[in-house]
Amino acid sequence: MDRRSFLALTLPAAMGAMPAMAQARQPFTVQAVARFDRPWAIGFLPGGWMLVTEKPGRVFLVSQRGEKVPVANVPRVLASGQNGLLDIAASPDFSRSARVFFTYVEPAQGGRLVLARARLTVSGNRAALADLGAVWRQAPGGGGGQPGGIIAFDPRGRHLFLTVGDRMQPASAQDPDQGRGKILRLNLDGSTPRDNPWARQGGIRGQTWTTGHRNPYGLAFAPDGRLWSHEMGPRGGDELNLIRPGANYGWPVVSNGNHYDGRPIPDHATRPDFAGPSLSWAPVISPAGLVFHQGAMFPGWNGSALIGALSGQALVRAVVGRDGRAAEAERWNMGARIRDVAVSPEGAVWLIEDGRGGRLLRLTP
Repeated sequence: MDRRSFLALTLPAAMGAMPAMAQARQPFTVQAVARFDRPWAIGFLPGGWMLVTEKPGRVFLVSQRGEKVPVANVPRVLASGQNGLLDIAASPDFSRSARVFFTYVEPAQGGRLVLARARLTVSGNRAALADLGAVWRQAPGGGGGQPGGIIAFDPRGRHLFLTVGDRMQPASAQDPDQGRGKILRLNLDGSTPRDNPWARQGGIRGQTWTTGHRNPYGLAFAPDGRLWSHEMGPRGGDELNLIRPGANYGWPVVSNGNHYDGRPIPDHATRPDFAGPSLSWAPVISPAGLVFHQGAMFPGWNGSALIGALSGQALVRAVVGRDGRAAEAERWNMGARIRDVAVSPEGAVWLIEDGRGGRLLRLTP
């Protein structure tokens, strides 16, 4: 398989359906396409193939029929707890450059989040990452889990947005000189855009787009060009947020949840100087994966946010309004922890289950 053939590949006409696992109320059929060992992210390529990451440190080039080609030259990762190999996304200029961006926690400095880029090469039945280089590294390094690591590109493809979790060090989310608890905005080469809110201050401050985040595992642009993110709360208080440049979302000063030991945390309503969530969940759903649907297969979902739920074991559809408010419209029980959600070029919805043997699922009407 050469590079041209996999870029040009289109959806096969038939894909061996599995027995339906969806309940009668679900408006889709579910097909299991492949299995993985602790998968974490789906990244579609322009031609319909996809890249799938596994948290222990593996990447596969995957066809929509479930053919899996291992990708060589993946850097060593710290695969422990919530850490490991994380998100992956094709560069906006992939068709020309074959470049991909991905995130992982490296063993250095007690576990440091890294944003890297490389060129995807394909020759015969082999694939590899070439010209690998780091674009951004968490500073200072270290921390526990909650790495974040989600990538999104703006609609023009000029800037990259990156979520960075608090790494289980809550106070760091309010420290402007630490790369934790932030959403960053970078040029594609890792430099700081001149129009960032605090660009003139340089360093992490210059790269910061928003602050006060806990564990953001979802980041995506809606069709109207607005950026949204979701994050896991503590004990209660998962959030879906409209991301506004320069805003502070309050963690750990405020939350719509409580500490794990039951101690209360002031709600967002008590501090109007912090940006409050557009939608929150209590009990939690543990959101992971976020995409806004556009396509002919599910026209009623166009413009809706599709969110995976880990503890909720569900696919959630939320509608967002022009006023910045959001509401959960539907929730479908998938019977497994859903780690990521993606939409293929022709409009099918793809999910990947969390854990060992996690299935890659294709949803069609």
